[in-house]
Amino acid sequence: MATITETFAYDGGRDVTAYIPDEPPQAIIYAGDGQLISQWGALLNESPDVPPTMLVAAHRLDDEMERLHEYSPGFDGERFAAHEKFFVEDIRAHFGITLPADRTAIYGVSASGELALALGLRHPDIYGTILCASPGGGYQPPGDMQPTLPRAYFTAGTEEPWFAENAARWATALTEANADVRTTQRPGNHGDPFWREEFPLMAAWAFS
Repeated sequence: MATITETFAYDGGRDVTAYIPDEPPQAIIYAGDGQLISQWGALLNESPDVPPTMLVAAHRLDDEMERLHEYSPGFDGERFAAHEKFFVEDIRAHFGITLPADRTAIYGVSASGELALALGLRHPDIYGTILCASPGGGYQPPGDMQPTLPRAYFTAGTEEPWFAENAARWATALTEANADVRTTQRPGNHGDPFWREEFPLMAAWAFS
């Protein structure tokens, strides 16, 4: 297995870290919050229930408000659209690995969970599964869901009721729209180890 970090021209220079398994990838997960999530690539390789999976994680901005404007479409539409193009087009073209939607997932935690939801719903032909841990509340379920929806897996902690409510709101909306949805709740607070521990379980469900 190998982990590489490359710097893209987007926004004056933005790092993207890719975890590449030993065997040819049979699945791929894209994610935001790359400084954190890219470290979890080896967990996929260690799980007997996850096929060889590539993880591509774009790094975030340090400024929390700017991060939110990139990750959630409701704050700054122009900024979100620019990041969407970078994430959906530039990153995918650069690494040159294109798999069918049912072998491609998008993952996020907290604010990047909002990014996973927004891009998953906007591009169900690319991302067949949304994996979302403790989503923030800046992006709410739209009133009318489109006919084609990704599958979705939500997890949240027992000690983070606000984020758990956001996850439940999305799970209910997608279930009512006839999407395939799984939810779990784990002991813990926002950012606790259950995010990391749940990640390979989410991947196993996505690509089973």
